[in-house]
Amino acid sequence: MKHDGEIMEILAAYDLTGSLRATAALAGCSHNTVAKHIQARDAGRPMAAPVLRGRVTDPFLPVIEGWVEESKGRIRGDKAHQRLLALGYEGSERSTRRAVAQVKALFRLGHVRVHRPWITEPWHWVQYDFGDGPSIDGVKTVLFVAWLAWSRFRVVIALGDRTMPSVFAALDTLFRTLGGAPTYVLTDYVPRNIIGLLCPA
Repeated sequence: MKHDGEIMEILAAYDLTGSLRATAALAGCSHNTVAKHIQARDAGRPMAAPVLRGRVTDPFLPVIEGWVEESKGRIRGDKAHQRLLALGYEGSERSTRRAVAQVKALFRLGHVRVHRPWITEPWHWVQYDFGDGPSIDGVKTVLFVAWLAWSRFRVVIALGDRTMPSVFAALDTLFRTLGGAPTYVLTDYVPRNIIGLLCPA
């Protein structure tokens, strides 16, 4: 398909030479293309207008869409082709695969998971985790690192271990440092004995 600029060059070259073959040589196309554009100009219609042609799969698109929806986008093109043949489809497997791929792409667009950012509110969340601390007198320590999710204010406390009494003492120190307790405390790991105390059966 020639764009408008190329068509104008073809028409100008023909008006200059008056020959289809000379124009084709100047424009770098076939003389049949030149003849079609000259005829279109003389008839008053543009040759650049796209011609929409139906595809052999068009009558079966609702069926293909149903299969894609039913299989949640997992149906294969070859399986869809076999089922279409039973319905009287006369197209090639390549056409079927192309149609199935297009329908599956549209299906995926309609089922994209939207990830929204977590927006924290003041005094609702405090998070904590543990890290490796320095060795003091040959004894390895554990760092209790807590931060307010909305302000990035951090508190770091060195602990001797990660047992329940140590964690509760660190949380007590944290809340005293903050001047109160937030609504939620979030951590990556909570020992089972602590869960049992916080959420008794």
